[in-house]
Amino acid sequence: MGIKSFQGSRRQQGNVADNTPFKVSDYMTTNLIKFTPDQTIESVMEAIIKYRISGGPVVNDNNELVGIISEGDCIKQISESRYYNMPMQDMTIEKYMVRNVETIDGEMNIFDAANKFLNAKRRRFPIVEKGKLVGQISQKDILKAAMAMKGHTWK
Repeated sequence: MGIKSFQGSRRQQGNVADNTPFKVSDYMTTNLIKFTPDQTIESVMEAIIKYRISGGPVVNDNNELVGIISEGDCIKQISESRYYNMPMQDMTIEKYMVRNVETIDGEMNIFDAANKFLNAKRRRFPIVEKGKLVGQISQKDILKAAMAMKGHTWK
């Protein structure tokens, strides 16, 4: 009598590709609220409130990423404006945006992206292809991806 397998019948393993989307590009947001360096800080604050976002990418006329602006950057400007008793109306975001922006490759595995979020302590990463901004991935997008993959084997 042979040994019975408790793993069920064995199938030919071969090169079976798993088509489950695990790439950043499958979960990134492409319809972004973008800002320009010459925009006023007030208009950015209005957009942040109106669209319920915590910040966004800053691009030039060629849709090239030149920075990122966040709620914290706006709050810093509010604080400085009060300290120096200067009105904010004409202040542009160019002075307050972060210029050295870390990006993520759209082909990166979603789990590696999650790890990058943990290590970098960022809320969002822009995705740039051929010098142009194509999307953005946020921590919330990572959570959505995890929920969409519920029931799949995480490898």
